[in-house]
Amino acid sequence: MSKMISKFMLLLSLTLLASAALQAKESAYFSAPYADAKTVASKLKKAGFDLLTTYSPAKKDYLKVVVVTNKTLKSAASKKQRGFAAIQKVLVNTKAKTVLTTNPTYWLKAFLQKDYNANAASSTAKALKSALGTLTPTKDALKAGDLAGYHFMLGMPYYQDMELLKKGAKGIKAKKKLFALKLANGSTLYGVKMGKAAESFISTIGEDKALVLPYTVLICKDGNAYTLAPKYYLAISYPLLTMGEFMKISSAPDTIVRALKKAVQ
Repeated sequence: MSKMISKFMLLLSLTLLASAALQAKESAYFSAPYADAKTVASKLKKAGFDLLTTYSPAKKDYLKVVVVTNKTLKSAASKKQRGFAAIQKVLVNTKAKTVLTTNPTYWLKAFLQKDYNANAASSTAKALKSALGTLTPTKDALKAGDLAGYHFMLGMPYYQDMELLKKGAKGIKAKKKLFALKLANGSTLYGVKMGKAAESFISTIGEDKALVLPYTVLICKDGNAYTLAPKYYLAISYPLLTMGEFMKISSAPDTIVRALKKAVQ
């Protein structure tokens, strides 16, 4: 009887620990000590990252988004419609003198879902810390257990509710292409320059999260070009915003999709 009670108590403890882990919040971003964009890019390279592009969203020169990848991320993202998980971003704001980086655990849980790889997340976070210094979680957080199935509210899209931009796509037009990252499963992730009008929403809901850009397009092996539904991607990128605040950019999702469709060839 005592052995049965001990086993029951152990099982109960493990269940409670698992439940607590799911209820714990995961930050979308880490803040890091300030350094200019060139220094940040150099340190990221030394830490084993491949630099894909450095981009100024909405043509704001004081905002520099450094987009990177590595072998671990590319491997984890080389599965059907998981390509969006192949990159991480670092935002350098020279006006505010701040550095913000994506949290690999948050984004890999959201984008990889059942294919989530904890080792990929932790090793990438370790490499980011090596490059950027002390990483401090921001208040932009969601419950860890909600990330894989995240949607802003009833009726809003999930990760898998992607926008099909074009069938038989060949790539992104040269003037709009920021980078092309080929993955092992035959898909390619593109960074897209949408233009000032389509990217101006950051001025309304927060330039501090400008690393939501550049927007990305995934062209699969079959030629279908997809992008994350803006109503999903903007919401998960700005987890603290209310419905009222999002209503201020109510036209942004359609504007983004139109701009991306024009960019695909």
